[in-house]
Amino acid sequence: MNAMAVYTEVSDAELIAFLATYDLGELLACKGIAEGVENSNFYLHVSAGSFILTLYEKRVAQEDVPFFLALMEHLAAHGLNCPRPVRNSAGAALGRLAKRPAAIVTFLDGYAIHHPNVAHCAALGEALAKLHLAGAGFPLRRANALSVEGWRKLFAPAAARADEVAAGLEQIVTAELDHLERLWPRHLPLGVIHADLFPDNVLFVGDRISGLIDFYFACTDALAYDIAICLNAWCFDANGSFDAAKSRALLDAYRALRPLERREIEQLPVLARGAAVRFLLTRFVDQLEAPRGALVRLKDPLEYLTKLRFHQKVATAADYGLSP
Repeated sequence: MNAMAVYTEVSDAELIAFLATYDLGELLACKGIAEGVENSNFYLHVSAGSFILTLYEKRVAQEDVPFFLALMEHLAAHGLNCPRPVRNSAGAALGRLAKRPAAIVTFLDGYAIHHPNVAHCAALGEALAKLHLAGAGFPLRRANALSVEGWRKLFAPAAARADEVAAGLEQIVTAELDHLERLWPRHLPLGVIHADLFPDNVLFVGDRISGLIDFYFACTDALAYDIAICLNAWCFDANGSFDAAKSRALLDAYRALRPLERREIEQLPVLARGAAVRFLLTRFVDQLEAPRGALVRLKDPLEYLTKLRFHQKVATAADYGLSP
């Protein structure tokens, strides 16, 4: 299932009234989904089949939701297997439920691989390239609020508590932000990126990907940054060691569909460092801010401190299995 959580409880009466605005039939079951940290999500079983109900909260600004819904419609129409928004009887894909923006999307069969192997990483590389190619004609743009310009602002309110998580963490992050702000590449090929394509957002049937889900960080940014996020999420083992075979499989499968420019290859190490910092920071902040009693499974920020330390020692993209 998707990377999700439940922060807002929905009463039976509210849900039934909301569903009455759709042509989906009778409500048969509804269950909150605990994984993830961003939105409130529910599995819906109704007469018309299975769906996912999402209430948008936390970092998802209401004005951004039409971008996400339109993107999913665009990608699905261009052959990518991803959730399709369901429109209500008035033709709208976005409504309100429990005082939150809310939408229903189609449910995709498949399961998330928690310990991906080389074949899974190759499949992911191919799917990521297909996503980038399918998004090329998407007309809307959304800035990445969680890119380099936003990291110091995200960290500052919680910096004084960083050493509670790991000794010296405040100094480590501050020095790394100085480095990334100085060297961050500004002129790489841009397009729609998923920006959160972790294993729990990729559904498999066997070694075949059956769907990509959770597009609520999608934005317009460097395509190679999306690759860097995936290297972090897919190519380290449970002990935090980098697996070059997985990385090579991911990158080779991606390049078979969308060749990388030399400048993208050259900048991959700094992009990978940035991706590690981004998830270190958001996991750290989520750990401090998660509401008591919320149905949510928080993820360990120190996993990304380990990954950052690896990337800090990388000299060139050859260390990821790539060369110009």
